[in-house]
Amino acid sequence: MIAIIDFGSQYTQLIARRVRECRVYSEIFSCHTDAETISRLKPEGIVLSGGPASVYRVDHRRYRSLFCLGVPVLGICYGMQLAAQIYGGRVKRSSTREYGPAIIRTHASPLFYGLPGSIRVWMSHGDTVMKAPERSRIIARTETTPVAGFQRGNFYGIQFHPEVKHTEGGKKMIENFLTLICHARKNWTMSKFIHDTVQEIKIQAGDGKILCAISGGVDSTVAATLTARAVGKNLIGVFVDNGLLRHNEKGEVKNIISRFVRVRIVDARQQFIKKLANVKNPERKRKIIGREFIRVFEREADKIQGIKYLVQGTLYPDVIESGMGIGPSDTIKTHHNVGGLPSRMRLKVIEPLRMLFKDEVRKLGKKLGIPKSFIERKPFPGPGLAVRIVGPVTPQRLEILRQADRILLEEAAKLKHYHAIWQIFTVLLPLGSVGVMGDQRTYDSVIAIRAVESEDGMTADWVRLPREFLAAVSRRITNEVKGINRVVLDITSKPPATIEWE
Repeated sequence: MIAIIDFGSQYTQLIARRVRECRVYSEIFSCHTDAETISRLKPEGIVLSGGPASVYRVDHRRYRSLFCLGVPVLGICYGMQLAAQIYGGRVKRSSTREYGPAIIRTHASPLFYGLPGSIRVWMSHGDTVMKAPERSRIIARTETTPVAGFQRGNFYGIQFHPEVKHTEGGKKMIENFLTLICHARKNWTMSKFIHDTVQEIKIQAGDGKILCAISGGVDSTVAATLTARAVGKNLIGVFVDNGLLRHNEKGEVKNIISRFVRVRIVDARQQFIKKLANVKNPERKRKIIGREFIRVFEREADKIQGIKYLVQGTLYPDVIESGMGIGPSDTIKTHHNVGGLPSRMRLKVIEPLRMLFKDEVRKLGKKLGIPKSFIERKPFPGPGLAVRIVGPVTPQRLEILRQADRILLEEAAKLKHYHAIWQIFTVLLPLGSVGVMGDQRTYDSVIAIRAVESEDGMTADWVRLPREFLAAVSRRITNEVKGINRVVLDITSKPPATIEWE
């Protein structure tokens, strides 16, 4: 097992993902976790993540014991700076910050085994190690950063981020650390995850009955199927029609989900729309939706004797962006099923996928026997169309967006590279736009098209859609959807934007 210490970096989960891709099990721990707790788990190595703080502004003495556990340690960005400070080096605010690509020159080190001496990497730091600690050896440098990496005993520090795809050979570096330095065992697989998780659910739930929140998406379906392996007929799925669904979503869910789990469909459209009336703030929307979902589930639970647990398809990116992560992460946006949950709940929550990424969930789904056609569906947010309407949610605006989204997906399904698009959807903007239709002036709403490619949803780039496709979508939306007279394209990556607008 590799212990990853989270200092609040948005990339921490990518480190865990890269380690798992190498078939080595990893767990993430808060930087507030004491070394004794880590030691009891007998890790084969430790990785220190990046983070937003400056090491010379924190009491770094509390972390000294992490370097005394007798196992190799890899420090990334902030993790390297922390080690430099602890070992007597010097770290300070650099005059030239590095954000983005850089070229490092490497020196002999098992960390760079099999890689060229010049490597393009991804930097993201404002502080710099100005002086390496005594008894250490510099293993990497750039034109502006003389200490871009150093080794001291069984500590290896690098200023750049090998976990992001922009670093050439980054995965190879991580694999080198795992195999050549830590001698870690490659024994973590989806089969093992299924076995361990099923056993955990059996122990937690016992003979009790469990409700499972079904959204119709991949995450909740995989969570339900996995839980069903543990409790069988004691699992009851609940699909809530909250009025915020895509075109014909309810019918598709009923046809697909019923193959795996018995499911109840609850009509709560009026309840949700009423609660969202005149609400503009996206954080309030998400929290209202999360609260109302729980109220529906609790009402359904009251109808069935013995219900104590609620299964959700929460993923780790949801936790991180909600500011509910393991380390001191910032809140990007509250996910309705994490930070949107009420503080008091009668049902205990089971989240079997909480530590997985989207791509891992898809692999898990295939392993569980869920059809490929369903596993590869485009992600749809739990709060539904409410967070794709910027501004107040009304029945009229919902129908406008629903029809525009239907048209976009109909046309997108014809694209040759449709399967490679991570997400493609429409957003209704709170703007009025002057137009001309039938020789008459109009003043209607604006629809934005958003399409991104990604591996795990943590970072994303916008898709270069064909002109002919965009022209066809724009023409159909403005002609077929009453209330829209302008269509625009979002060409922003994540970061700086998020995938969803709200």
